[in-house]
Formats: sequence, structure tokens, C-alpha cells
Amino acid sequence: MQKKFLLAVISLTIGLGAMWDAAAQAKPEDQVKQRKAALTLIGKYFGPIGAMAQGKLPYDAAVVTRNAGYLEALSKMPWDGFTAATADFKETRAKPEIYKEMDKFNAAAEKMQAEVVKLSAAAKAGDQKAVTVAFGEVGKSCKACHDAYRKD
Repeated sequence: MQKKFLLAVISLTIGLGAMWDAAAQAKPEDQVKQRKAALTLIGKYFGPIGAMAQGKLPYDAAVVTRNAGYLEALSKMPWDGFTAATADFKETRAKPEIYKEMDKFNAAAEKMQAEVVKLSAAAKAGDQKAVTVAFGEVGKSCKACHDAYRKD
């Protein structure tokens, strides 16, 4: 009797797990929306840091620290929205090369994330010069990826 109960519990657990996994799979159009939203927010929070780093806005350490913290989280979000299921969407600026070179694309995403961590650390340390340098490195990593993988 206990074996039957145990088998029933295991079967139910496996079945629920499979249902949960299927439900967790986002539709391709939702993946595109999600990655676009994350990338839009990255631009929103990166822009003011750039304006301050370039002297176009007065430096505000609190804003830089807050924005860099947001960027740390946001920099991790868009990448799982680039799946083979989204390769044929025409209403994106993603080049088809992304899906042919996923290892290189993922490496570029990881490079950007690493540079954002450095930016955040510089901001938390209150080092305006280091923020300016780190901002430049994040910008380079973004540009390299955009040059290779984004249609303009």
C-alpha cells in the first residue's frame, strides 16, 4: 500500500513538474517583448550616467549609484529572450547572426554584464573617475554587440 501511495505521489509530482515547465515556457512574442523592455530600461538608466560621465549633466553620485544598481539587475534580463523561436520575428532589430552565433552572442552579453558590475562597484565606491572609465567600458561592450548583432 505504501509503495502504491509513494508511486502515486512521485507520478503526481512528475506530472505537475511537467505542467509547470510547459506553463513557464514563454511565447516567442512575449520573449521579444520582454527583451525589448529590458533593453529599453537599460538605455533609460545608462543614459544619465553617460551624460554625467561626459559632463553634460552635473555629477550626482546618488543617481549614478542607483542607476548602476538597476543596471546590474537589468543587464541579466534580456538574454533569455533571444531563442531560436524568436529568430523569424521581423519587428525586432536583432540580426539573424545572433541565432547562428549564440556562443559569441552570449559571450558578448556576459562581457557587458561584467562591465556593468565594474560600473556599479565604482559608483558604490564614490569614485567619479572610475565611474567615467567604467561607463566607457560598458559603452564599448554595448557597441561591439550592437555592431555585430543589431540592425539599425
